[in-house]
Amino acid sequence: MLFLKASFLACAALLLSSSFAAPAPQKSNTTNVLYPDLLEATTDELAEGLKKGLFTSVDLVNAYTARILEVNDTLRAVVEINPDALSIAAELDAERKNGTKRGPLHGVPILIKNNIATADKMQNTAGSYALLGATVPRDSFMAAKLRRTGAVILGKTNLSQWANFRSFNTSNGWSAYGGQTLGAYFSNQDPSGSSSGSGVASSVGLALAALGTETSGSILSPCDANNLACVKPTVGLTSRDLVIPISEHQDTVGPMARTMKDAAYLLAAIAGQDPNDNYTSAIPFRDTPDYVAACRTDALRGKRIGIPRNVLPRSEELIPILDAFESAIALIREAGATIVDNTNFTGYEQLSNSMSPGIVLDVDFITDLPRYLSQLVANPTGVQDVEDVRNFTQRTPVEEYPDRDTGVWDEALDGLGFGNTDPRFWAAYQENLFLAGPLGLTGALANYSLDAVILPTSFAPFVPALIGTPVVTVPLGFYPPNTTVIPTDRGLSAVGPNLPFGLSFLGEKFSEELLIGLGYAFEQRTMVRETVQPLVLPVTELVDVVGMGTGMGRGGNYSSKER
Repeated sequence: MLFLKASFLACAALLLSSSFAAPAPQKSNTTNVLYPDLLEATTDELAEGLKKGLFTSVDLVNAYTARILEVNDTLRAVVEINPDALSIAAELDAERKNGTKRGPLHGVPILIKNNIATADKMQNTAGSYALLGATVPRDSFMAAKLRRTGAVILGKTNLSQWANFRSFNTSNGWSAYGGQTLGAYFSNQDPSGSSSGSGVASSVGLALAALGTETSGSILSPCDANNLACVKPTVGLTSRDLVIPISEHQDTVGPMARTMKDAAYLLAAIAGQDPNDNYTSAIPFRDTPDYVAACRTDALRGKRIGIPRNVLPRSEELIPILDAFESAIALIREAGATIVDNTNFTGYEQLSNSMSPGIVLDVDFITDLPRYLSQLVANPTGVQDVEDVRNFTQRTPVEEYPDRDTGVWDEALDGLGFGNTDPRFWAAYQENLFLAGPLGLTGALANYSLDAVILPTSFAPFVPALIGTPVVTVPLGFYPPNTTVIPTDRGLSAVGPNLPFGLSFLGEKFSEELLIGLGYAFEQRTMVRETVQPLVLPVTELVDVVGMGTGMGRGGNYSSKER
């Protein structure tokens, strides 16, 4: 099955072939200006180019659309391109020409995960045909915030179906609606999940950056595997209004970018209180912190950084990560931080063997999904709850059941079957909070007077997920070129030559400003991301499209709804 529907490919390819010249050198013959390389282009560079009139938002949409079409047959990162992207970009260009600038993201294309709803011509499916054609009453708060800042929502990215909350035997990055996303750094690379498409799209420059969602690792893990700088925000810093849910207690929306500063710009655009998500009422500040100003090279100086050694397992395939982690510790110390070793999470072993984390997610999903479905203004399949979704999935061949099971839902529905107001839920949730908090991260921070703790990103998500605390990740290194490939059960390359991995900074709730500074300071001292290039890369650059205008979009609906 094609993850981008055939009509979309044919239409867009025809429009492109009628307008695009062959790739040219990056230096424009007409302006004699070196345009930013879209693989590495930053918010500051795009904003400056737009300000100077070197290119327009329409040019950016044309360039990024072409880049998507070049690599999407292989990577399957993007499931839809917004059919209105060019007209939106043209309106934003007109605003700029008239002297209106909404902010640093004005006219900049951003991709969003296909569980973040938009009230436009795009689908909101979470990767399932159960939600094909379903429409929402308004934009999600995240989409509305992006639009208000002037960002162009370029399209939707693929994801592990239902944000990796359906099957025990599926693969990261697979959805019935989108197919199998692959990472760009190695043949058949596991992209990690569930924000797989957002991670891969950002890694090869299919937009400036992307939004992902996380319940337990779904931003951090694909950022780890795709060489990115990302923020998993505090639960409640970013609204989950009209985001297809797993858990109201753990879900959060965050930026996935190539640099820490770009992630800071995007977080500043989406953070804030929303009356439709009461968790955002806990935000302790009136004005959003200046996350971009937090990006200082001296941010590590004077900080106390802990290392919870008992979280780190030992195995042969982890040696490159753990060796790089030790080097990172030395670098952080050289940057002026105090390293406090063995700041262990004392409840970690008990937590690892507890049933409570699974109970909380299962019960929240049973409770929260019907609330989302009840808001739909159109719902062609008529699904109202998890039982309906399971029935649809099991009887619809394109959903690939039983090859990919519904084990997660079976466990929730048949093994539990109660909602999150039940006392049994509260007992499990309180156990999570105690073991991951006072006997986990927050206990370590308080007991050792720490500003943050650090972990390789592959070990960072679990504990913060349970208590809703933030994590920032930046590139740390790559597996050696002679690494033996270790495949997953589905044949993806989970470990292999030149595959990336990251370093995470963990902190207290609403400490994003601090963590972004720490991540930026580490990133700038290492610049690890630039040492290995993806194997799969688009070649279209701004010089190939500048001045083409909106003609390539006339009459063409790029949405995957065209079948």
